[in-house]
Amino acid sequence: MKATNSCRKALLVCALLLVLQPLRVASAQQNAATTQRDGSHDFDFEIGTWKTHLSRLDHPLSGSHTWIEYDGISVVRKIWDGRANMVELEVDGPTGCVEGLNLRLYNPQSHQWSLNFANVRVGTLSVPTVGEFKNGRGEFYDREEFNGRMILVRNVWMDITANSCRFEQAFSDDGGKTWEPNWIAVDTRIEK
Repeated sequence: MKATNSCRKALLVCALLLVLQPLRVASAQQNAATTQRDGSHDFDFEIGTWKTHLSRLDHPLSGSHTWIEYDGISVVRKIWDGRANMVELEVDGPTGCVEGLNLRLYNPQSHQWSLNFANVRVGTLSVPTVGEFKNGRGEFYDREEFNGRMILVRNVWMDITANSCRFEQAFSDDGGKTWEPNWIAVDTRIEK
């Protein structure tokens, strides 16, 4: 009889562990979600005034190898205590002036940024590229129409230091198998 009671107790404990296991897994998943990295200040490195050297590919996705060089200034201002910021770009080159604005917004639910660009010629915001920073590198993606075709767009922030950074935009017309850079900006902080 004692052996039967011991077996029943052991079976009851095992059954209880099996019933509680899904709750334990759900609790671990919830803890992982609540400890997800807060990236709301990932762009703080860029707040300030920068000397910008811009290289722009003439006629992307056409086989062109002609780059146009521009120089000027970028000013980055913090909005909403760093959870958003605004970039004003003004550069000059052989084809004239490029004036642009980039409104960057942080989404606290997804822990991602959306980058929304406009230039003075068009006056509307582009399709936002969306992404995040990992290991000191920011990657942002979107799908948009270019020359009558849907393409992928990738924006990457890299080589980030206290006084310099690099930004590259690339297009892919083959679903991301290959990427063609078409906009490379190297920024150097202007000391005040």
